[in-house]
Amino acid sequence: MAVGVVGVLVPVLPGLLLVAGAALVWALTEQDTLSWVVFAAMIVVLGVGAIAKYVLPARDLAAAGAPRSTLVVGAVGAVVGFFVIPVVGLPVGGIAGVFVAELRRLRGDRAAAWRSTWVTIKAVGLGILLELAAALVAVAIWAVAVLVG
Repeated sequence: MAVGVVGVLVPVLPGLLLVAGAALVWALTEQDTLSWVVFAAMIVVLGVGAIAKYVLPARDLAAAGAPRSTLVVGAVGAVVGFFVIPVVGLPVGGIAGVFVAELRRLRGDRAAAWRSTWVTIKAVGLGILLELAAALVAVAIWAVAVLVG
């Protein structure tokens, strides 16, 4: 579970999936009602965190007037950046992708493109924080169950 929590912050690791997998192994090992109730509660919390990670950036960017295609270009930029610039390429590529998409959409208005990009950066950051909070709450639910049970 600790690796899963770290995985939320390290883009290469599927953080919430690792936490859920560890919880499933624990529930299968324990084989009692409490462990399955705890597992279900963890899955709900992790599911909300996973949804928030993807819904918030799309919603905030749409509110700023940018189409979903901007997020797609940002995602492609993040993947390219990941391979081109080791370690920091993912966020750099993602930001560059969103900026380029917005610059094109806004016909070269750099100030407006940067405003949209900044909205996206904040939304993605909030999504990551919510995902981290979900992972930490899920692990806390498990820890309490282990201590009580």
